[in-house]
Amino acid sequence: MEQEIPVAVDGQPVSSEGLTLDAWQQQGKWFNYDGHAIFSRMEGEGETLVLIHGYPTASWDWSRLWPYLTPHYRVLALDMLGFGFSDKPAQRRYSIDDQADLHQGWLEELGLKQVHLLVHDYGCSVAQELMARAQEGRLGFTIASVCFLNGALFPEVHRPLLIQKLLSGPMGGLVSRGLSRRMFDVQFRRLFGGRHWPSQAELDDFWYLLTYNNGRGILHRLIRFMEERRCHRNRWVSALLKADMPVRVIFGRTDPISGVAMARRYHELSDAPDTCCLPRVGHYPHYEAPELVFEAYQAFRHPS
Repeated sequence: MEQEIPVAVDGQPVSSEGLTLDAWQQQGKWFNYDGHAIFSRMEGEGETLVLIHGYPTASWDWSRLWPYLTPHYRVLALDMLGFGFSDKPAQRRYSIDDQADLHQGWLEELGLKQVHLLVHDYGCSVAQELMARAQEGRLGFTIASVCFLNGALFPEVHRPLLIQKLLSGPMGGLVSRGLSRRMFDVQFRRLFGGRHWPSQAELDDFWYLLTYNNGRGILHRLIRFMEERRCHRNRWVSALLKADMPVRVIFGRTDPISGVAMARRYHELSDAPDTCCLPRVGHYPHYEAPELVFEAYQAFRHPS
């Protein structure tokens, strides 16, 4: 896993630079959810692979992994309500359950019968809720496999950044509205592991998506998911440990909030844990090292 050679798709090297943010937006589509516009992307052919992004970013997180996946799968992703290019209603009571409803309704409306999930961070909790619903017979489609990237699967070992603690506290609204570009850059850079540091232009894109349509003003509302993880811990952990589909955890070793400790906890609780560690990679493995994530994902989906 240490080598950094390009991955070839159909014999051709793949660039991990991905699309520009403008192209990403222009090639997307919007649909309605509960009266709000939701941004989505679809590309490729084959088995359906649904990507679910993390907090506080958007589906753009997947842009560097996207060209690796689309030659193999029909890849779907959206910006969840309150994120990226989707609507960000100021008074919404955002929840993981609501975001799971969004994904469930979208996939069922598309008429899909089976999907694979590749999820990160906040998206891990959405996936765990969908897995719980599947076990309860409440989904109109089958989840064929789930691959988790760094996320708080077990809230007892999650280590939030200082800014996350402040946003989730009693002064969260003030912190959210007062978040400066400099503070964002400093805190966001801490999440990366050294294999790929975000450039100033990349930070500009992440900041643009975060602040688009007054997104900075609702960060404290979105981050309530940390409390939800504690409240629903037994339900979501049970859904993971009782999974009847293949599950893999791919994690960046140097992630300061949900890396090695999360994987170690999974090994403690699961009878048959499948994990893959990426050295010198932090919290955003799919953005930092898309070629390594693709290799690990393909090995999961197509074991030799």
